[in-house]
Amino acid sequence: MARTSRILSEVEQFNAIGGEWWDEHGPFRPLHMLNPLRMEYLVAQIGQMKGRRILDIACGGGLVCEPLARLGAQVTGIDTSANAIAAARAHAAAQGLEIDYRMAALEELEARGERREARNKNLDSYDVITALEILEHVADPAAFVANAARLLRPGGLIIFSTINRTAKSLLLAKIAAEEILRLVPRGTHEWRQFVQPAELAAACEAAGLTVRDITGLQINPLRAGAAMFALSRDTGVNYFLTAVREKN
Repeated sequence: MARTSRILSEVEQFNAIGGEWWDEHGPFRPLHMLNPLRMEYLVAQIGQMKGRRILDIACGGGLVCEPLARLGAQVTGIDTSANAIAAARAHAAAQGLEIDYRMAALEELEARGERREARNKNLDSYDVITALEILEHVADPAAFVANAARLLRPGGLIIFSTINRTAKSLLLAKIAAEEILRLVPRGTHEWRQFVQPAELAAACEAAGLTVRDITGLQINPLRAGAAMFALSRDTGVNYFLTAVREKN
């Protein structure tokens, strides 16, 4: 059985504000500002989107699912927040987008796949899995990576974005972001749950994945809007990691 990765208190926290996902001036404003850069990185790593089966884990209100769908991908979004999934479905419908949204945790989706495989040897798999800004909110990152890897087809990509556990990230991603700049609500992050690149790379390798790219995400609070974020070699605070499941 897949080990659980959820932190129930954080599920409740995000569910409480789940209906505000598409308010660009609300609690998810930083994600709206970050989204253009996230899409820039995803497109650079994935390439051609049309027809690709993509799973977005912890999809929230669909901020990443919708641009992926517009690029031609077949998108499935999962989240444990009922309010987030409701907001995602309503917004996609209003935009005329067909996205398969499901209220489920990763391990629940993976477990259902295992049961199907036992019956008919046809485990659902994806060309690409995205797990953006979620690893720092799970109880067992290594279990999370292992569960996700089992849903990835041979040759497929998994793309993470998360926060490094450093003194710099304690100052910028925790204290400054929550207490000074108020970019995210107080209590959003727990510094001890941040994941270092070497730890994530080791979890990927243990799950049968090969790391292909690690790129830092730099934040300049003196700039406004999307210009606040830039890709960088500096992984001291935020970073992306892309890994591939090697073909058999």
